[in-house]
Amino acid sequence: MNWLDITIVIVYIVFFLGMGYFFKDNKDAKDYFLGGRSMGWFPLSLSTMATQLSAISFISAPAFVGLKLNGGMKWLTFEFAVPLAMAFILLFIIPPLFRSGVVSIYEFIERRFAPSTRLILSIVFQISKALGTGVMVYTIAIILQAVLDIDYVYTVLIISAITIVYSWQGGMKAVVWGDAIQMILLFGGLIVCTYYGWQLIQDHGGLSQGFDPERLKVIDFNMGIGAGEEYGLWPMIFGGFFLYVSYYGCDQSQAQRMLSAKNESTIRQLLLANGLLRFPVVLVYCTMGLFIGALLTMAPDFMTEIAATTQKYFPADYAATGYKADLMIPVFITKYLPHGFIGILMVAILSAAMSSLSSTVNSLSAVSVEDFFNRGKEKLSNTKYMLYSKISVVFWGVACIACSFLFGGSKSAVIEIINAIGSVFYGPVLVTFILAIFSKKVNHIGMNVGILTAVGINLIFSKTIQGLFHIDLGFEIFWIWLNVTGVVIALVVAYVVSAMTSKIPVKTDTGISFAIKKEDYQRNEVYILLIFFVVIVAFGFLVPKIFG
Repeated sequence: MNWLDITIVIVYIVFFLGMGYFFKDNKDAKDYFLGGRSMGWFPLSLSTMATQLSAISFISAPAFVGLKLNGGMKWLTFEFAVPLAMAFILLFIIPPLFRSGVVSIYEFIERRFAPSTRLILSIVFQISKALGTGVMVYTIAIILQAVLDIDYVYTVLIISAITIVYSWQGGMKAVVWGDAIQMILLFGGLIVCTYYGWQLIQDHGGLSQGFDPERLKVIDFNMGIGAGEEYGLWPMIFGGFFLYVSYYGCDQSQAQRMLSAKNESTIRQLLLANGLLRFPVVLVYCTMGLFIGALLTMAPDFMTEIAATTQKYFPADYAATGYKADLMIPVFITKYLPHGFIGILMVAILSAAMSSLSSTVNSLSAVSVEDFFNRGKEKLSNTKYMLYSKISVVFWGVACIACSFLFGGSKSAVIEIINAIGSVFYGPVLVTFILAIFSKKVNHIGMNVGILTAVGINLIFSKTIQGLFHIDLGFEIFWIWLNVTGVVIALVVAYVVSAMTSKIPVKTDTGISFAIKKEDYQRNEVYILLIFFVVIVAFGFLVPKIFG
């Protein structure tokens, strides 16, 4: 980086600190955590995508496509279930959730079950979200250290300090508008890298000269059970469906955006936009990974630089494979792009990291204050509420950084680690909301035991958790199935235990309406999303012909 790149980064930092100050006037919970319920669909849509399509997506997903062993365009199967999930959330989750008027979505669970159920889900959310965000922060910091030769400590301080300050000052409005700007930067970075990657491979003889045709394969009919069985069509659709319904509908970090909308019409527009736009964005960064991965075989000095950087900063990865795949994009940026663009793309990576961190910190703070301090009949005054909220923002910012060290040494692609962590918890969380809305036979004892049992069993079979504690069960299940097993186990156990404890009544006096209106089923958005699902699956079969 030269003076121009550094100037761009500094201007960006000052701008975001100023944005937090601009949105600093927050009077109460709905202002601070829900943006006064005044947000439109456009910034909320960009914010929702920015949180999911983060710096990790920008770095790790193209590396999976272009460099990771057994990787390739099969990453697109991750997107197949998104339209189905958006349609389901639009029909069954959001209407009763939005109409409840809650800030923490786990308050919704308490009204149907019990305070203990609310606290269990809240704690599950806080643990999983802090761990996943810790992975993201660690990876971005250590990769930027390796590529830019900036010490890891300073990189962490830049990412975390700026994020905490503007989240602390501006609340949800600062987070959403920050995310919207960061999404534009990130997508612009994708276009720039894709363009330069294409130009460079043309200069070296074209895509066919340095490309492994196996990486074009999208559709694989393996079942995701056994060594090397990953990214099969059926596990990605079924497991992905439960993952995305839970993530977008029952995860505070995403549901909080929908609860910040002006009305239900805005939410429907948000879900439709997210269901339709995610796939094109993911297709762009997969294509970018395809081009840059091809360039690796055409330009040996490119691969040599990745290997040398890996040897210096990631000796364990160098000993295992000779390279760290997640370095592909940052090394490409600094090696092949002109100055100015380097600064903009480093800003894009930093901004995407801050987008994920700010969303997590804001949602964790909302849950902490609502579920632990503002419960019961006696509510906090506005002054105390805002004080506790801002203290919580700082606390969770520091906690996420602390969590980053837990998974720092993992050899798996970081984007897989994050999704694998979430998959342990998503199924039981989803079942809790579904039963809260539709079931009148499950009591809080059955639900609590169902959640804990499902999480416990998923933890045992999670390869990520096994790797953390150096456990080998001699049996492998692709982690996306954990979303399905979590749903099935929690559902069965909840009904069985409720039947065994039938003397404990099912809570029906919730104070809110769980009814879904007839018009909720008659939405054009649902039909559009279902048609789009068919289109993208069909496109998956055509990818080898399109790029071949």
